[in-house]
Amino acid sequence: MVKKVLRPSDKKVRATYLIKEYSIPIVRACHIVDLSRSMWYYQSKRDDSEVIDKLTELAEAYPTRGFDEYHLKMRREGLIWNRKRVLRVYRDMNLKLRRKHKKRLIKRVKQPLETPSGLNECWSMDFMSDVLTDGRKVRVFNVIDDCNREAVVIDAGLSYPARAVVETLENLKEEIGTPKYVRCDNGPEFTSKAFMNWCTKNHIEIKYTQPGKPMQNGYIERFNRFFREDILDAYYFNDIYQLQKLSDNWREDYNFNHPHKSLGNKSPKEFLPRFDEEFKFFIKSGLNNNYLSNFKVS
Repeated sequence: MVKKVLRPSDKKVRATYLIKEYSIPIVRACHIVDLSRSMWYYQSKRDDSEVIDKLTELAEAYPTRGFDEYHLKMRREGLIWNRKRVLRVYRDMNLKLRRKHKKRLIKRVKQPLETPSGLNECWSMDFMSDVLTDGRKVRVFNVIDDCNREAVVIDAGLSYPARAVVETLENLKEEIGTPKYVRCDNGPEFTSKAFMNWCTKNHIEIKYTQPGKPMQNGYIERFNRFFREDILDAYYFNDIYQLQKLSDNWREDYNFNHPHKSLGNKSPKEFLPRFDEEFKFFIKSGLNNNYLSNFKVS
């Protein structure tokens, strides 16, 4: 059996434990762990913070590399640190244990949430989820125009892959055109090649929010809250067609009648209509919620 030889630093840790847990004198604790008292009182003046920071940076950038690659990169950068010192810090940080490699998101830059000056300048988009009465999950794809907060589309489906997102946006392109840029989160539908290639083809810039920062897309988040309170949390749905019908009616009522404080208490269509004929929005101001009565939760 191989006897493990403890380093002075390890012995000091054990002596500290004995003193704290059993309230014995320092002399007795040092004698038990075979540590000289001079070593107990010794305070290291060594500062490895720069080495630790550099190794951490390299480990994050190259998680599958080893010590030799890290040390050579340091040398190429002009950091002439002793190899044994760097190796000691490398082992203390447990970097010799190979990290599991996984795909990482590109670091997102914080994008300011600004109000566009015109229509089709910026669209915000997001997904919502709910469950039908038979337990099937549904997804709702919401798109709004940040300029007048108009609900451009509310589309529901049992599944909503990137291909369906592109089809919806292609239909919107034929109806009202395309925006200069879109704001969305880092969901798989929005980071897929299909979606990114479609945006590149149509000269649309994608502004991703930072992970864990939903309020960087605040306009669509507020819209989602209204939609969930008025529709998803208020009704049961037997199938996707009921959900889509209610969503279409709610979207029309929202665009023509919902007052926004940030728009001077005007509705999206009242604040800035998309077409000239929509100046007659007041014709539809008599919309009510009678169409919801058949599906109201008792």
